[in-house]
Order: sequence, then structure tokens, then C-alpha cells
Amino acid sequence: MTTVATTAKARLLIVEDDANIVDSLQEYLTNFNYAIDVAATGNEALDKVTSGEYNLVLLDVHLPDLSGMEVLKNIKENNSDLPVLVMTGYISTDSAIEAMKLGAHEFITKPFDLDQLSGMINRLVKKTAPIRGLAPFSKAPKPEEGTIIGMTPEMVEIAKIIGQVARSDASVLILGESGTGKELVARSVYANSLRADKPFLSVNCAALPETLLESELFGHEKGSFTGAYTRKLGKFEQCNAGSIFLDEIADMSLITQSKVLRVLQQQEFERVGGNSTIKVDVRVIAATNKSLVNLIKDGQFRVDLYYRLKVVSLYLPPLRERRADIPLLADHFIRMYARQTNRKELHISKEALNGLMKYPWPGNVRELENNFHSAVVMSKGDVLMPEHFPILSGEVENVELDLSQVEDDYCKMFSDIIDKNFEKIISISGDHIYQHLNSALEKAMISAALKYTKSNQVKSSELLGVSRNTLRDRISKYGLF
Repeated sequence: MTTVATTAKARLLIVEDDANIVDSLQEYLTNFNYAIDVAATGNEALDKVTSGEYNLVLLDVHLPDLSGMEVLKNIKENNSDLPVLVMTGYISTDSAIEAMKLGAHEFITKPFDLDQLSGMINRLVKKTAPIRGLAPFSKAPKPEEGTIIGMTPEMVEIAKIIGQVARSDASVLILGESGTGKELVARSVYANSLRADKPFLSVNCAALPETLLESELFGHEKGSFTGAYTRKLGKFEQCNAGSIFLDEIADMSLITQSKVLRVLQQQEFERVGGNSTIKVDVRVIAATNKSLVNLIKDGQFRVDLYYRLKVVSLYLPPLRERRADIPLLADHFIRMYARQTNRKELHISKEALNGLMKYPWPGNVRELENNFHSAVVMSKGDVLMPEHFPILSGEVENVELDLSQVEDDYCKMFSDIIDKNFEKIISISGDHIYQHLNSALEKAMISAALKYTKSNQVKSSELLGVSRNTLRDRISKYGLF
């Protein structure tokens, strides 16, 4: 292949069958001194890539003959250093995951932000210019169940990362509030991995007491404790060669954490009550809705385990921070539950959708899904109205929560109390005001939570946002029995 002089124009190939999009891209990109070729089909694109030298391919996912993924796979097999930027208007993130897994350099959704697109192109051309002998140019002025739904920039970025890391064996730590879809992401990492034909097991670390969790993960020998009538294989042993998902890992005790760390470091463990070392080959995917950094500071989580888990970390934004995805999720849930209940095609009214867009969704996507399940079941007509949704009909308190004001409101409430009694506080606490006030507030919060949940420690820990181990420690410390 002939080397192009460093003064040559960067040459782009646009693979797109929509003439309007092609015209828009050509008009915009020619302003940046790019030479542009066009292919309307997959086969035409492959012919052009074979016969010519390009610095970048802009590839649409949906083509009239071959799929964009087939074209991408062929390009990467025969010209691995040629950067490919994949384009799609499809609402599912599956295409982003697949594209990145096949070697795409970037992924963008329609309609384009042209400035963002030109930035991607410039970055890719600049990055590969030394290899391909060209000078860089400056930047100018419907899915199945279990699919990750969302085309906001945050969700597309998550899909891209999944596609990049899925085929490695790196541990993955998924962070995010309850209901954001952490297990769905874990299953997507697994489904796109080289272990997809091997076992996948999920363990909720918050759902089991410490002794049972240890047995669940590592198994036990017969007679190792009361009730252990037979040998039991743990989840790590059961999914050997596969992947394990440790949900709510922040609720795991320090003792169990040390054993999980050993599996990550050495891929070995012993069953409870056993002496034989068992070797395994397991990929670990973990998730939590708590701050592991804060738990490390409090001595509740091992820092070495934290770094072993977060080889790759993903943060799932709460639904209130990606409201633009609500219409896509609404369409998905309507179709899913209509199909499950043998209903004809349903629609949602603009009034209902507007109401859903304004709601803060403290329970995130899970809460949204539950509302649609209820709405589909309770509706009789073909259109879902506001009265069909619990959070819009008054069955659930519908308050637009300004989360940015919460801490300020708490501060004002506490300040009103402390300011009036500060002299008395000084006389009682002396030089230990900070310690005494913090302890008193913590004791009061835990006491209130226990009263509210009728001494249910599991519900109290969830309400307060602390682990059960932390809660038990504070109950003992303050004598709250």
C-alpha cells in the first residue's frame, strides 16, 4: 500500500444508506478539509476499504444488505488498525456493546451533535495519523427483556465500556443507587464475555446472615456446624470457569471479605469446616449502592479487596439524572407487560408521560417498571392515563424532591436547635463538642429507625443506608436493645 504524504487530506468513508444523513455529514465535514467517500451498502463499503486507503470509517449499524456489525467484523479482521466510528439510531445499548466488542473505536447515536462528532473524528484521525502517514487536522468552529435501555450519553458510555471489558477476565465493580439496574449490567458483562457458555450465579450478600453467606459462597463439609448433614458445594465451586455476581458486597463481613480476596488473588479457598484447598477459575463481578470509600474509612471494608474488585468500575446514574431515557423505558415496559398479559398494543397519554418525566424516581428504573406493570394490569382501555400510575394517582406521595436542597434543609434544622442551646452544650461537653454531638445524633437516628421499623434490623440498615454489621455495632455501642 502506498504511503500518503503528510500533507494529504485525511480521507473518510461514510457508510450510510440515508441520503439526507449523507448530505448533512458531507456538507459539515468538508469544512474541515477532509476528503470524503460514500458507500450506501455494506458490500460497497468493503470493496472501497479493500481498494483504497482511509483514515476513518463512519459506519451505520443498519444497512440494506449486510449488517453494520458484519461490515465492522470484516474490516477489523483485514485492516485492524483502521479506526471505525459506529453510528445508530436504535434505542438499545446492545449495538454499542457489540460494536465495542468487535473493535469499534467510537460509537455515537442519531441525531448527531455535530460538534461532538467532529471532535470524535478529529481525535481518531489525530491518534492514527502517525501510523497511517497523515497529518492531523484541528477541530472546527426495539429490544428484548433483559436489555439495557437508554441512549443518553451516560448509558452509551456504559455500553461502550461493557463492550471493551467483557471479553477480558478483569473484575468489575458496579456502583449505583438501588434500582438502577446493576444486576442487568452484570449479566450483560457476562453475556458478552468468553465465559458466556459457562455458569453465571448471583448472590445477594445483604440477604443472608454472615454464617450462611460464607457457606453459600464457599460451601461446607458434613458436620461442620449444626444442621450441616451433608457436604454442600458453594457458589464459587458451582460456577467454576464461569462468573459470579456478588450483589450488595458492602454488607459482607470483614471475615468473608478476606476469603473473597483470597479467591481473587489466588483462585482458591476451603469449604467451611474443611481443610482441602479447592482451586477455581471464576470471574468476579460485584455491585453496591453504598460508598466503599467511606466504609474503608470506617474500617468496615478492606481496602485491598476494594482495589481487587475495581479493576474496572462502572457507575450507573440514577434515573432522575437521565430523564431523557424515560420515554424509551416507557415504550419498553409497555410492550413487555402488554405481551405478558396478552393485551393489544397499548399507548401512554402525553399527560401521563409528562407526569412521569417530572417525578424524581427515588426507586429508579425498578420503581418505574413496577409502575408500568401496575398501570398495564389496571388499565382497561388502549391508553395509559395518569390515574393508572400509582405515583401519579396519589397512591404514592408525589413530591418533586429537590435533592440539592436536602443537606441545606438538614443544616438549618440542626442549626436552629444547636444555636439556641450552644452555651449549655459547651458547659456539658467541654472540649469534646464535636464527638458528643455526632454520637448523640447517630444514637438518635438509629433509635428512630428501630422504632419506625419495629426493631427490624434489616429494614433499619436499609433505611439508614448502613451495613447490618455497622448497625449491630452501633446498637451494642449505644445500648439500643
